[in-house]
Amino acid sequence: MAEPTPRRNEPRLRPAPLLFEPTQAAADPEHFFDLESIEDPRALLSRATELTLAFRAAADRAVEFQAIAAAQLADPRRFDRLTTADIAERAEWTEDYAKKMVEFGRDLLRGAVEGREHVDPV
Repeated sequence: MAEPTPRRNEPRLRPAPLLFEPTQAAADPEHFFDLESIEDPRALLSRATELTLAFRAAADRAVEFQAIAAAQLADPRRFDRLTTADIAERAEWTEDYAKKMVEFGRDLLRGAVEGREHVDPV
């Protein structure tokens, strides 16, 4: 699984609205958020850029939730805690990356409690 791209001190991006993909349209491999129907290259670039930023923001948030879950699963106070090797296997990560994600998750959890910003695991 790919590691997340570092964000350092960049502001959190606001994702563009993702329009609902009807089942029939989603089944068509050439259909992607109706981009194929946009003929004006300026409009196509604009909408494709909005979608790119939205997916990046969604991926960043998903990684943060992965890290929080990893930290919670590795919490030594839990009677059913998992080792970093177990977490790595479940998430399809290397064990070293799982360790980084557990620490990142702990930072996120501490930041949520203390109300401070956090840093990426990489």
